[in-house]
Amino acid sequence: MTDSSHLAFTPEVEAATRPLYERLRDVIPEVEWPVHAPLIARINELKQERNAVLVVHNYQVPEIFHTVADYTGDSLGMAQYGADTDADVIVVCGVRFMAETAKILSPEKTVLLPDMDAGCSLAASITGEDVRKLREQYPGVPVVTYVNAYADVRAEADICCTSANAVQVVESLGSDRVIFVPDGYLGRYVATQTDVEIIYWEGACEVHERFTGEELRNYRSDYPDIEIIAHPECPPDVLAEADFVGSTSGMIKHVAERHPERVVLVTECTMSDNVAVEFPDTDFVRPCNLCPHMKRISLPKILRSLENLEPEIHVDPDIAARARLSLERMLAVGRGPGQG
Repeated sequence: MTDSSHLAFTPEVEAATRPLYERLRDVIPEVEWPVHAPLIARINELKQERNAVLVVHNYQVPEIFHTVADYTGDSLGMAQYGADTDADVIVVCGVRFMAETAKILSPEKTVLLPDMDAGCSLAASITGEDVRKLREQYPGVPVVTYVNAYADVRAEADICCTSANAVQVVESLGSDRVIFVPDGYLGRYVATQTDVEIIYWEGACEVHERFTGEELRNYRSDYPDIEIIAHPECPPDVLAEADFVGSTSGMIKHVAERHPERVVLVTECTMSDNVAVEFPDTDFVRPCNLCPHMKRISLPKILRSLENLEPEIHVDPDIAARARLSLERMLAVGRGPGQG
């Protein structure tokens, strides 16, 4: 492992990174910048040396999201960007199922995840064996899996979906009943948007399931002019209180189109910091529900990953081939602007 302690905040580093900081001064205290800047400068150098790209999820901290990313967005977009580039190395700044997606779509490339313990409560709620048992319980009923699942689950599904295109994917199957895994809250939301009967798995994101309708009503009481934008992984009482429900990319698009004076993004709270940089005239009320798995990714870990080209993600070739098929079926239907 490399030691980043030798990196210094030299005048050269300060000058090279100053334009980056000017965009972030409202979300990162200036006293922190001498710690981040040397790491940022070295990571950006190493990307060139390694012919690497960094794909960064919307929930990553601003010092990663706005300074070292080649692509920012949802997990499927991250993987597709990596597959479309000429890079030899893809560094996934997200969680493990996202890195698996990148490897599935780029089997010939080196895919790195800076911390292999960056997991996901939703993805961990179900296994491929669970899907096989569901098929036995409901013979002939097609299985749709949210892309927020591990490769073995996607390998057992008929088709994948994102939160943006879940309804479209469900209806594309032409079935009266559909098994929907693993997110029970997203499954319930889809059921309100279609006549197809949804048989859902009771998985949940530990961030989104903590929100409550009462919490949102309190926001309205404190800020009568607030616009509430919620992710469909939230419980039904939360979605009922929201002015808009959409994927992470859908949330950003909604803010861009409406430019609300005050807004709350009912999702992982770091996303508000990242979006606020782009919309300085909007007041973002920040509910601080953090994803502990996303926060395992840090600038020092990214640097070590690029230095050592590890930890590397591997997916069993048979599982990868079947999981890729479920992704390709979704892409043939068409996808929305994003997901979780």
